[in-house]
Amino acid sequence: MNTAYLPPCCSPLKSHWPLPHSLPALQLISTTFNPELLDAADFSRCAVAPVRGVAKRQAEYLAGRLCAREALMRLTGAATVPACGEDRAPQWPLGVVGSITHGSGWAGAVVGNSADWRGLGLDIEQLIPASRAERLAAEILTPAELFRLENLSAEQRAQRISLTFSLKESLFKALYPQVLQHFYFQDAELLSVEADNKVCMRLLIDLHGDWPAGSELEGQFAEFDGYLLSLVSIPS
Repeated sequence: MNTAYLPPCCSPLKSHWPLPHSLPALQLISTTFNPELLDAADFSRCAVAPVRGVAKRQAEYLAGRLCAREALMRLTGAATVPACGEDRAPQWPLGVVGSITHGSGWAGAVVGNSADWRGLGLDIEQLIPASRAERLAAEILTPAELFRLENLSAEQRAQRISLTFSLKESLFKALYPQVLQHFYFQDAELLSVEADNKVCMRLLIDLHGDWPAGSELEGQFAEFDGYLLSLVSIPS
């Protein structure tokens, strides 16, 4: 396996913590990628199983897997690439939980030991323009979340809609490996957003196992370069 080769479509892998609140024993690796620079042979050069799709899909998948492999190497000492399951979820090594995200030229992966963390959900989004955010609001937000937007400016509303979308994506990624049950935007709500970018979310439906309706979970987010990055982390 050539773990040293980095395809021209990816920037150097970056080990950092862009979120406002540090968490113990987690590794987060990111890169930026350009689909126009992808070469069909890059998958074999990187020893990553190829994925079907247009150049954008292939580039983001490769970038995400390279971030995951580096994060796993730093966490466990083994440079493994998570396979893609039948449900399209990453298949992490035994004893590890993690999450991969990619979109709009940015990819990242976060991993931790299952002894420390039950679930991790990471999501990157570009901030949604105000006009599009308003069109999507009713699909993403519950009636209570929509009510909380009423006194916000158009820019603040767009940011909150973008944030809610990203956090619900992160929530799904954090919980799905535990419950193996699909749930949707209207099945959870964002309860609060603190000044330090901490958030609290609540499930509105019963999920399999330890997650009944009313369960509350914490997350955090950061904004940079027009991106919004969110993380839902569930301690063991």
